[in-house]
Amino acid sequence: MNQLTRLLTDKNALDHTRIDRAPLAPLGEGEALLRIRRVAVTTNNITYAAFGDAMQYWNFFPTGQDGWGHMPVWGFADVEASAVAGVEVGERFYGYFPIASHLRMKPVRVAERGFYDGAEHRLPLTSAYNQYTRVTADPAYRAGDENYQMLVRPLFITSFMLADFLQDNAFFGAKRLVVSSASSKTAYGTAFCLEGRTDIELVALTSPRNKDFVEKLGCYRRAVTYEALDTIAADVPTLYVDFSGDEDLRAKVHGHFGTCLVYDCFAGSAQNTHFLRDLGLPGPEPKFYFAPVQIRKRNADWGHAEVNRKFNEAQLAFIRRVGDPRHPWMALREHAGFEAAQSLIADLHAGRIDPAVGHVVVL
Repeated sequence: MNQLTRLLTDKNALDHTRIDRAPLAPLGEGEALLRIRRVAVTTNNITYAAFGDAMQYWNFFPTGQDGWGHMPVWGFADVEASAVAGVEVGERFYGYFPIASHLRMKPVRVAERGFYDGAEHRLPLTSAYNQYTRVTADPAYRAGDENYQMLVRPLFITSFMLADFLQDNAFFGAKRLVVSSASSKTAYGTAFCLEGRTDIELVALTSPRNKDFVEKLGCYRRAVTYEALDTIAADVPTLYVDFSGDEDLRAKVHGHFGTCLVYDCFAGSAQNTHFLRDLGLPGPEPKFYFAPVQIRKRNADWGHAEVNRKFNEAQLAFIRRVGDPRHPWMALREHAGFEAAQSLIADLHAGRIDPAVGHVVVL
């Protein structure tokens, strides 16, 4: 009998994980068993766990064990067994998975593009995370780009739609865009999508350790360390996009820019699970940005096919830029097995990861 191997995360200590093993029961009617082959693990996945309760990320893959959750990741899996027409053994799918050897699924809405997991516990959850794409029907898929696709796609959809959201709102009247945690993939993906615009100045906020990396990216007009925030002139209408979740930094940003701060956009954090507490700050009330909201808007504005076309085109351009052999923005590192995933998660949680390296776990 096949064995299920899972990596479980302590919900109260995200750097604490354990490997759990159990036998796999036979498939039921309408089910498929997918064997997870490789997944990307990034700070974004720590964010999923940090917001696990508040945004229901723990609910996608219940563990059945109190206090322990499945940290969701993006990756590729092959169909190992299927009792569903149109989902054939050996087919490869891209989507949202736990860090585990297998996932039992209930494919519904099966079509050429793929399927949705219709498991009862997933029905009330955000549908974008329940969709699985058949690689043979994915215009953005390239077999040699699987690692890049896993690392880039889930982050880049946030970047792409965030850049679109800001442009859709004319940057809320700002002439300068200040981005915290500018070395993060989601941050510089957003900057990539805004390259070439002359009506907004992109300013990166980053740590001294990452300043050189951020400057070499070339997608920001300039890079400033957190300690040097007050060297940015406070007389220009400024929009703050916060990828750090650092409340002290937010307070400093509001205090420094004062009435010239026109909008504060919180795009997520691996460190702060308090969302946006009312800190009584001067200036605009911080607003939480959630990509699926803008996706729904653009699906209505442009149609689903056009949204996909625009995104796929931008994603391929970003992957080409990130992996440019002459000046790569990201090197790839593969880790083998569950123990390696444990070490990687601990390093990510502690901030011990070089922003120029993307990490993939081969299961």
